[in-house]
Amino acid sequence: MSSLQSAGLAGDAQSLAALRTRAATDPKAAVREVAKQFEALFMQELMKSMRAATLSSGMLENEGSKLGTDLLDQQFATQMTGLPGGLSEAITRQLERQMGMTPGPIPVPVATPLQPERAWRIPDRHAAEFVQQHGQAAQAAEAATGIPAAFMIGQAAHESGWGRREIRHADGTPSHNLFGIKAGPDWKGAVAETTTTEYVDGRAIKTVARFRAYASPAESFADYARLMKDSPRYQRVLAPGQDAGGFAASLQRAGYATDPAYAEKLTRVINTALRLQRLT
Repeated sequence: MSSLQSAGLAGDAQSLAALRTRAATDPKAAVREVAKQFEALFMQELMKSMRAATLSSGMLENEGSKLGTDLLDQQFATQMTGLPGGLSEAITRQLERQMGMTPGPIPVPVATPLQPERAWRIPDRHAAEFVQQHGQAAQAAEAATGIPAAFMIGQAAHESGWGRREIRHADGTPSHNLFGIKAGPDWKGAVAETTTTEYVDGRAIKTVARFRAYASPAESFADYARLMKDSPRYQRVLAPGQDAGGFAASLQRAGYATDPAYAEKLTRVINTALRLQRLT
């Protein structure tokens, strides 16, 4: 039996299965355990290297003595693992950030010559309030479509600048159109006309377009859910098991927006919404 298996680490199929079970019920605890195992492996290799550098093989050394030395190194490594301020804490923080468990900084969009309006900033408090405000409507839309609520809140945040660039009527009143859905010939409801940016052959062009208007933000979420569910072009968007990037990419392939970087931008905002949702 190798030292990896005897330590009950992830190289053992039984231990790996136990880790997977724990990850499903308590992912943070599973991450901490994995971090400790990485630290233990590192310490074992470090001690092995130190022994190899300082000790030479003798006539009395045999398979039994090697096994004893390995077990002793394993014991020392286990005792030195998981200490406050140790390597496992750094590994835990890194894994949690990569897995989205630890809220990261709210990204600040960068202005470009074609889109100077991207210079607006996203205050933490305002963004968190946006997530809380639309949580109930997003949950109802999730029940209707299967699309995660946080994905839709993220898209609403991207389209409306976290509610600060919402489409408005000529008199300044809000249209409550959080998803930038345009009013086509079949739309029988209220409309709001405003200037928008469209991309034609890779060039950003300003144009006036008609957008759907609603009585409340909840109506906007409900109409978005109907669009996703009833329109054949968006059927692939409803595919289960997609992550934020897959969802954003499927929307772009379906032609939801003309911006060639739409999926990349939307993915960033959805990930921000996910982090904020975990804090609320």
